[in-house]
Amino acid sequence: MADDHAHIQDFFSVRAADWDSRFPDDGPAYAAAVGELGLRPGGTVLDAGCGTGRALPSLRATVGPGGKVLGADLTSAMLEAALLAGRGTNGTLLLADVSRLPLRAGSLDGVFAAGLISHLPSPGRGLAELARVVRTGGRLALFHPIGRAALAARHGRALSDDDLRAEPRLASLLADSGWRLDSYTDEDDRFLALAVRTG
Repeated sequence: MADDHAHIQDFFSVRAADWDSRFPDDGPAYAAAVGELGLRPGGTVLDAGCGTGRALPSLRATVGPGGKVLGADLTSAMLEAALLAGRGTNGTLLLADVSRLPLRAGSLDGVFAAGLISHLPSPGRGLAELARVVRTGGRLALFHPIGRAALAARHGRALSDDDLRAEPRLASLLADSGWRLDSYTDEDDRFLALAVRTG
């Protein structure tokens, strides 16, 4: 596990400074996905694996000034980039492993996670930890600004049913982790799986 974390930190640390400039047009897709999470004003939400905090402004706008927004990431360089981009004003940033969050059980109304699942050393454990900190009926959005086929092509891989984000595999993984898959969208210009925390 420590080696997996070191690998993730190394991967993202060297990319943090220019991460946003590599994906300059993703903002509207993030905002649209946040809008589908079903948050209400005054809610409490976590951006899990927040990176440079691209979702934080939309999350803040959705829960309003009375809500609470948290952003957690394993890589300090990503959090520093979020601060430099001015996104720290939208929420509280935590240097934390999303598989072991420093949060009370049932304390969140929702979790937004962009590009997270494929970077979790143990996806089932990570999703179970996210379920632990979300109240029953709370929601999870697993998002990526491009779909599975486009992402596979970008990385020179064939699309596979073994992919963690393939619908049958993801539905099963979520169910085993305390979630129920509620909707699933996999298009060239976005991936969005919405799940509900079961009792």
